[in-house]
Amino acid sequence: MADKEKYNMNQKFADLFFEANMLTRLPRSGYQFLGAGQESVAEHSFMTAFICFTMAKMEPKVDGGKIVSMALVHDFAEARTGDLNYVQKQYVTAREDLALSRMAEGFPLGESIVALVNEFNQGETREAMLARDADQLSFILELKKLQDIGAKTPDKWLPHVLERLKTDTGRTLAHALLSSNWDDWWLKNYSE
Repeated sequence: MADKEKYNMNQKFADLFFEANMLTRLPRSGYQFLGAGQESVAEHSFMTAFICFTMAKMEPKVDGGKIVSMALVHDFAEARTGDLNYVQKQYVTAREDLALSRMAEGFPLGESIVALVNEFNQGETREAMLARDADQLSFILELKKLQDIGAKTPDKWLPHVLERLKTDTGRTLAHALLSSNWDDWWLKNYSE
């Protein structure tokens, strides 16, 4: 690879990093309807990826690297399109395919991101089904935390989100989340 090509490829990596960094400052817009809570797209993607990491251990036949990678990039287009909530989607259509194709132009890594996002969106492979459930479990985790600290609106949202789960693994983890309190983990060995 010539020095100029290497420089251009390195610049594409830098651009990709700055684009991904936009997700750390982009708030998830659905929290407006909850009246409580907040989360960036990057925070959500991290939690989704971590849940996928766990799911891959629970289901060792799935491609663990693929499911975690899929979760990490599933909302990547939102760096360009923004995060549209359910009301906004009634009036505005995000051109996610265009956003992803422009990000991927002339960049081999971009093609793999596009492929992962497309597989996630199609939801047909086992990895995609689990990653989509992890996406919902990340939201369930936030709703449960808000519920535990006294917010009332999660009571309205949780039944709808639970209906979106498609795998037994997802439903099992949702049950575990809903059977716990958000602060149980650190109170178990509490002492002064």
